[in-house]
Amino acid sequence: MRKVKWGVLGTAGIAKGQTIPGMKEAKNCELYAIAGRSLEKATAFQTEFGFKKAYGSYEELLKDEEVEAVYIPLPNTMHYEWTVKALEAKKHVLCEKPLAPSEEIVRKMIETAEKNGVLLMEAFAYLHSPFTKAIKQEIDNKTIGDVVYMESTFVTSDYDISNIRMRRETLGGCLYDLGCYNTTQILWMLEEEPEKIQAMSDFSEEKIDVYTTAIMNFKSGKRAVMNCGMVLDTETPERFDRIDNFRIHGTKGSIRSEVQFNQCGELSYVLSVGGKEEVKVVDTPQNYCLEVEQFGRCIMDGEKLHVSHEFTLKNARLMDQILKTIQY
Repeated sequence: MRKVKWGVLGTAGIAKGQTIPGMKEAKNCELYAIAGRSLEKATAFQTEFGFKKAYGSYEELLKDEEVEAVYIPLPNTMHYEWTVKALEAKKHVLCEKPLAPSEEIVRKMIETAEKNGVLLMEAFAYLHSPFTKAIKQEIDNKTIGDVVYMESTFVTSDYDISNIRMRRETLGGCLYDLGCYNTTQILWMLEEEPEKIQAMSDFSEEKIDVYTTAIMNFKSGKRAVMNCGMVLDTETPERFDRIDNFRIHGTKGSIRSEVQFNQCGELSYVLSVGGKEEVKVVDTPQNYCLEVEQFGRCIMDGEKLHVSHEFTLKNARLMDQILKTIQY
């Protein structure tokens, strides 16, 4: 099997802990190059994960003609700059969520990809999960009837002020970091954009939202609520708290689960129909592996992007509306 030669721009925690291990599992992925802000950092990753090449700058990696696809795990404020540079270097790009801070910037990135004849996909690994697909299938099959209400919650520990999530100049805040999971989950399951949004937030002294709630009304009559926050006990090496759950209610029944976003293994949800509850289990591989493999098939076989440009724009538009409402 031919493998896509990947380059990774950055040595962020998400890359080390999740995506690169997933890339190692992906059958159509070759860990070709790693770049860091210093050669020392890149070399450490090269040794740990087995990259063929290590570069001490992002520019050097993008000049390597062997690199076909680039994964970008950089901070939110760096997504636009390095995605555009990679696209203009004719590299396919998988960029971490949120792709950009606004719909306007997302459009520019998509236009750059199309102009250069390369692919761009926003990295929402959980959307590739068989678990997510199983829930969506229940909805599409009308197992719970017509959906009337959905709620999605993602709340975690807070962080030390040195963390980029806690600072406004690095596009911190719970909506950008966590709420984008809630908004994508709602849009994915309901396949409809809200026509009315109400939202409110608590802000920190650094002027980032540490807790945000949004209520959504849809033209079809559906309603949805999302809650996201970084308000539990402060993260420590020994402890990190989080609350992940969703509920989907229909005219015939409901689905509920407390499975963490991007979790793998035997994942379960509870299907309640006609007064009877059934626990359903879905065997779920590592989602980041599935994401990388799917992007690889898009590059080599012309498969359609699972997270389409249209969907990314819808989510950016919804995020814009919430951000405007809470006056971020």
